[in-house]
Amino acid sequence: MDAKLIGGTDRARSLALFTAVVEQGSFSAAGRAVGLTASAVARAIDRIEVRLGVRLLLRSTRMLTLTAEGQAYLQTARRILSDLDDAEQQIADQGAPRGRLRVSAALSHGRLCVVPLLKEFARLYPHILIDIALTDTLVDVAGGQADVAIRFGPLADSSLTARKLGESRRVIVAAPDYLACHGVPVVPEDLHGHNCLNFNFRRAEPSWPFRRDGRDMSLTVKGNIEANNGETLGQLAAAGVGITRVGRFSVVDAIAEGRLVPLLEDYNPGDVELIHAVFVGGSTVPARVRAFVDFLADRLAH
Repeated sequence: MDAKLIGGTDRARSLALFTAVVEQGSFSAAGRAVGLTASAVARAIDRIEVRLGVRLLLRSTRMLTLTAEGQAYLQTARRILSDLDDAEQQIADQGAPRGRLRVSAALSHGRLCVVPLLKEFARLYPHILIDIALTDTLVDVAGGQADVAIRFGPLADSSLTARKLGESRRVIVAAPDYLACHGVPVVPEDLHGHNCLNFNFRRAEPSWPFRRDGRDMSLTVKGNIEANNGETLGQLAAAGVGITRVGRFSVVDAIAEGRLVPLLEDYNPGDVELIHAVFVGGSTVPARVRAFVDFLADRLAH
């Protein structure tokens, strides 16, 4: 067997020991951290310097100081040890995905569609710690604020990987009590006489789209309440406050129970919002991220 291969483990130990010396600040402290005597640590560092033919540390009675070569060696050692840890974790994850999984989801969709699935996911993957945050604020996945984020609508150009989870059709709804008092709109223009509840965030449509005789059209609507999520707008509509246009997923139960009634379906343009999971892709995607995205894609598709 190649001598370099035989010495591979010893070199990894040498890298870890050198890093410990720098981080602990002395041979004795590093020795206590790794279970060796100070003299054994010093001899190990001497062997590294002899092998490399350069001085890595300047010793004095009070402190250790890195040389320029020592600083470069430290940076390389930390990178190699980190890569080794990542490689071992990926191999271990193949058997049983584990670790903390940080998930970001929109308020309504997260509460209504994602959270109900977590019991099953936790049963399937008991070694994954699920850390979920529901917010309509876009988190920086590339910057490490989340491992997986569930996004609605068009995706901005980025280096992130996106996996389609499904799509949400839009529907206009109102409560039967509201319609009994204010009348049922028959054509889109009838909405001018109604209290139309809309979204308040910047990407919200200034008008509602329709399709008449095969042609697209839009209608500007007005109302006295705006909200940042479809679940709240659906609740307001079910309470008889007005008419709203939201993703069907947020009002599907209320429609099934008769608390909300779909309106103007003959003029529905059939527009949908695509739903994606976004995450940092590549060959080093943790198994816990792959498992969660695959699970969501399977369950939300149905």
